[in-house]
Parts: sequence; structure tokens; C-alpha cells
Amino acid sequence: MNRPKRTDVLVVIPAYNEERTIGEVIRRTLPYADVCVVNDASRDGTEEIIRSFPEAACLTHERNTHIPRSLLDGMKFALDKGYAYIISMDAGLSHKPEDLSLFLEYPDCDLVIGVRTQTFHIPLLRRFISRTATGLMNMALRPPWRRGRIPRLNDATSGFRRFSRRAAELLLAREMKAKAFDFHTEALALICRNGFSLGEVPISYEFSNSSFNAKVLRSSIRMYFDLLWTGRK
Repeated sequence: MNRPKRTDVLVVIPAYNEERTIGEVIRRTLPYADVCVVNDASRDGTEEIIRSFPEAACLTHERNTHIPRSLLDGMKFALDKGYAYIISMDAGLSHKPEDLSLFLEYPDCDLVIGVRTQTFHIPLLRRFISRTATGLMNMALRPPWRRGRIPRLNDATSGFRRFSRRAAELLLAREMKAKAFDFHTEALALICRNGFSLGEVPISYEFSNSSFNAKVLRSSIRMYFDLLWTGRK
């Protein structure tokens, strides 16, 4: 199977007040692929740092929209520029840019998820929530009558992912309901339920700053029940 060329891939990085890390993230990412940072209405020096890298594209939101709009805008930019694959990655160095090589080596596939097999400093509660969410998503996507169609997921909430062009087109054509981190499970469900191909690669993950809170958790729970009850595609 064909593997993507470097010029086929755009790494999309949502960033909100990430002046401490965004420069290093861009610098370490550029050797692997082209970069587009979506500055989600940062109030610090994030945008200035992004624009100091002429090789990186910068999209700026006037108001904070969180992960869903940032990723979708990055995907639209990628499709408009003719990229075949989009990789979503964290701006705070939770994701190791050097792991991009694993995504670039993976054969053609609609969605490749980075499974957090090597982790550092993750609070126990966050670890429990992630594992529970993965278990619930397996129940929602793999009921007994469909077990042969969708492979078992090992990390349903990981945001380090590679999307194919047609997977991005699918998400852009849908009216996404996600408000925050629930974008990851919503996108996963839509891609799986439409019969698109799925793959996984092992990645390292280091917990850093996070905007995950009780409100975000409630949104994720609502999204799960929406996906479970409606079966929407």
C-alpha cells in the first residue's frame, strides 16, 4: 500500500495562549511535514511567534472557538491547498513531534489514531476518564451485530491523528455537534460508521496544560449518549 509523501501532508495545530511551547512545536514539526497553526484568538504572543516562521501557515480566529472549529478550519485550508492527509497535533508538547514519522510511514488509511502506549505525568482521574471513554465508544460502535465491521479501539480520545482527504471531506460536510474534546469521539464515530478504514500507531504522551474541566466532561458525556442513541452517520 502507498505511504504518503511529505508534500501530501499538512499538520494542523490548534493553539490558544501557547506562547511558551508553540515555537518549539513548529520547529520540531517542520522537518516532517508542512504546518498550519490555527491561532484560536490567543491573548498572548502566540500569533507573533507563529508568524516568525515563514514556512508555517497561520489562521487566526477573532474569538475563541475551541478544538472543533480550529480543526475543521485547518482541514478546509488543507483541502483547499490540495493536501491528501491532515494530521492533528497538540500545541503544548503533549504530543511528541518526532512521532509524526509513525504517521508518515503508515499506509493509506482514512483515519490513523495515535494510541498513547507510553505516557508521562497523567493524573489518575484523566487516565480513568480516557479508558472509560474508550470502553464506552467500543460499546457504541461495536454492538454484537456489527462486531465484524469495526475493529476494537484502543484509544478513542487521542487527538494525535491522521485524516485522509475523504475523511476530512466527510466531517466538513456534516453539522458537527461537538463543543470541545468531544470532537475526537464524534469524528471517530462518523468515520467508522461510514465504513472508512481505520488504523493505529503507538505514540508517547506527556500530560501538560489542559483546558479539560467539568463542563468539558459533561459535553463529552452528552456526545456519547447522542452517538449511542441516534446512531447518526
